[in-house]
Amino acid sequence: MDDLERDKLGLLAWQWSIYPQGHRHRLNLALHLTTAPLFLLGTVAVLVAPLTAWQLAPVGLGGILVAFAAQGRGHKEEASPPRPFRGPLDLLARFFVEQWVTFPRYVLSGGFGRAWRAG
Repeated sequence: MDDLERDKLGLLAWQWSIYPQGHRHRLNLALHLTTAPLFLLGTVAVLVAPLTAWQLAPVGLGGILVAFAAQGRGHKEEASPPRPFRGPLDLLARFFVEQWVTFPRYVLSGGFGRAWRAG
């Protein structure tokens, strides 16, 4: 699926349409399963830090970075590598959407379980 098709579908639909292709290898699936919650907690920590304790911000950022690095490592195992990023903002948008929407949807829809059993 090329950039034109992505632009027509929008980020959420595009990412969902290609997601199973890049999430089949058990190591990648295991890394996503363990680090997606870390990313979510890290994001929340960064957002609430100004309202609670500033020390949460670097801890949250650390969690985000660990999740990003671990999942990047997991994607190296996949037969279908991630599509190239259009730039830094595209990388951020795609990663945030994946963690907050697409991966939870993949798990809840049964896609994760099917991929795990097939792996």
